[in-house]
Amino acid sequence: MDTVVEGRVWVVGDSVTTDAMYPAFAMKLSIPEAARHVFYELRPGWSDQVQPGDMVVAGKNFGLGSSRPVAALFKELGVAALIAEEFNSLFLRNCVNHGLPAVVVPGATAVFSDGDTARLDFASGRLDNTTTKAVLHGGALPPLVLGILESGGILPRLAADGYLPEEVAALLR
Repeated sequence: MDTVVEGRVWVVGDSVTTDAMYPAFAMKLSIPEAARHVFYELRPGWSDQVQPGDMVVAGKNFGLGSSRPVAALFKELGVAALIAEEFNSLFLRNCVNHGLPAVVVPGATAVFSDGDTARLDFASGRLDNTTTKAVLHGGALPPLVLGILESGGILPRLAADGYLPEEVAALLR
């Protein structure tokens, strides 16, 4: 698995809640339709602007609140990775479970602006702002998490390792 992603950056601040990312009305919609409403109030129209390969850079306590499966929406939009100065622990686990790289990089919001290009190696934790040439180092993802990401998430990993009944595993293929 290639652990290096490069793409345009979108910067958000501290304490962005899952409610702000995945509004309540959208929870009744299909994942593709709900994804059109990510950051609905925080950044109206963002889901029309984000492109596959883009990354979100956030401040502290990103993803606090309820355990809404926002990672599935980011993946639907093609977001390559999430970078934050600090993640809410439940949100971070949801990202891993859905196969979305999420890396803690202190100081990230200070060196990125919307539209900059980032190069992230989530196996080493190195984050480059290729626009300004700033380099930061964050938390490298451990081998267990890299294996889950390589499988596409926790359920595909469990299926591949034989921990799910074949009829369930077949639904994941």
